[in-house]
Amino acid sequence: MHAIDPVSAADIDRTQLLDRYRAARAQSEALCTPLETEDYVIQSAVVASPPKWHLAHVSWFFETFLLKPFLPGYAPFRDGYDVLFNSYYQQVGKVYPRPDRGLLSRPTVAEVQAYRAHVDTAMAALVIDVGGGDWPAVATRTELGCHHEQQHQELLLTDIKLNFSINPLDPVYRECPPRPSGDVPAPGWWEREDGLAEVGHSGDGFAFDNERPRHRLWTDGYRLACHPVTNAEYCAFIADDGYGRSELWLADGWYTLNQERWQAPLHWRRDGDDWTEFTLAGVQPLDDHAPVTHVSYYEADAYARWAGARLPTEAEWELASDGRPLAGNLAAEGHLQPVAGADGGELAKLFGDVWEWTASAYSAYPGYQLPDGAIGEYNGKFMCNQQVLRGGSCVTPAGHLRSTYRNFFYPHERWQFTGIRLAK
Repeated sequence: MHAIDPVSAADIDRTQLLDRYRAARAQSEALCTPLETEDYVIQSAVVASPPKWHLAHVSWFFETFLLKPFLPGYAPFRDGYDVLFNSYYQQVGKVYPRPDRGLLSRPTVAEVQAYRAHVDTAMAALVIDVGGGDWPAVATRTELGCHHEQQHQELLLTDIKLNFSINPLDPVYRECPPRPSGDVPAPGWWEREDGLAEVGHSGDGFAFDNERPRHRLWTDGYRLACHPVTNAEYCAFIADDGYGRSELWLADGWYTLNQERWQAPLHWRRDGDDWTEFTLAGVQPLDDHAPVTHVSYYEADAYARWAGARLPTEAEWELASDGRPLAGNLAAEGHLQPVAGADGGELAKLFGDVWEWTASAYSAYPGYQLPDGAIGEYNGKFMCNQQVLRGGSCVTPAGHLRSTYRNFFYPHERWQFTGIRLAK
């Protein structure tokens, strides 16, 4: 299978771009192979979506932003899909309510698969035959659509995990390879001195609009923990009444903790004196040395305060990761869960395993320009009340990450593979 490398669509020919498109589409379908028909329909929480919806929505994206404007004579697959599978793009029409996606038995899974095939056939014709004047826009949007599909591949897995987790039968999505039994990560800190630096994407290769423009900023000297916080370290926080000490928590976090009755990360379960956790391979013993995951920003911030540290800013994280290999425990490794063991180097596990919360609010970089039209709703409209995360996770597709990649979630959310790295 072809990985979608982060290079500019303008630098590749049509056949290469079509190969990338087909690889992304095939991977989404491969992720659904373990599912039964009934699994495609359920939605266990507002933050999650049924797998059927994900498969259709990414097809809607190509249909809406490429086929309708650029392929003469294109006939949409079915009336009504433009509303049903529109996620949040107000400029292109009505949106079906997100909380109600799991209430619909129709269209069937077979109809969604036929919709995907319809879009794939039309996209092949568009990429090969589009005129030269439209090619730059088609190439750029196709590349964006492929990365959008990769984002939904990650969402597919996290949503399947959440959907399965509420089932008393503890269903298994798929058996995963044995997790490495890595040693206790060595404590330590990576240091950077004061200085003027540049962050943000440089303009070479693919990047989302929110990663630009590259800009200068001053950073005071800081230290970054050499490894993410582990399950064992987080257990010490729980044992020290971390969830019962209001002085450790932000006001909104303390309110949310009590409303939701949090006592541990999402998917953790008590088994006598020990902990287990629900994974995509079913219920497993808690791996003490693996990075803790499924924690909110509020939990990450409280843990950092308890540990006498803080969360890094996104600039501090990016400067530490710049130039390091984009490798780690990503989806291609097959574990679908954070694993123990260092991946080499003084800063372990910067990429993969868990998205690392930062102290930075998600906002526009200096000089940011919102893309024209509905495409501008992709990232820019969410630049409020969310926090930036960096580094990717164990379900992030290979070829989808950069050191400049900015993920973002609301501070109370924890259904994604989110974790903690400390700074001082």
